[in-house]
Amino acid sequence: MLRKLYDWVIGLAGSRDAPKALVAVSFAESSFFPVPPDVMLAPMVLARPERAYLYAGLCTAASVLGGLFGYAIGVFLEPLGHQILALFGHPEGQAEFHAWFERWGVWIILVKGLTPIPYKLVTITAGLARFDLFTFVWASVLTRGARFFLTAALLKHFGPHIRAEVERRMGLYAALAAVLVVGVVVALKAVG
Repeated sequence: MLRKLYDWVIGLAGSRDAPKALVAVSFAESSFFPVPPDVMLAPMVLARPERAYLYAGLCTAASVLGGLFGYAIGVFLEPLGHQILALFGHPEGQAEFHAWFERWGVWIILVKGLTPIPYKLVTITAGLARFDLFTFVWASVLTRGARFFLTAALLKHFGPHIRAEVERRMGLYAALAAVLVVGVVVALKAVG
């Protein structure tokens, strides 16, 4: 079953509708959707390495636009913003993130935008905190662009070797990924 799912994702990633799906996922992930765009970006670059930087650009632009939507949720739809934060495990997120913005400012956007931590938490709370919009935009372009272009470059240059290894030991890597996800969730719950 895992092999069929993998083949399906690789097939979708090589389809002509893949860029539209990538844009939709990248936009939505920055404001409300739980799945990161890397899930689409990686197999798309593996399927069509010659388009790696185009895909990274689409991913970056859509993510920043989605970030602006998340920011707007924080500014104009505060109750919805609180609901989204609670849904993602941060019911007191506004106070926590507001303190982070007060203490570290733009560094919160730069660091969190590079990590797999859901970017929507940053975008919504930046709006709730009324963080400077201009700074929010340039920091989002920089950090999201760095993340997606680095991912695309690594996969473009090392992807065929990575893909062959993943296909050879798919069950092992799926088990390791599951353990990693559970470990991260447990660690976040312990810290939070």
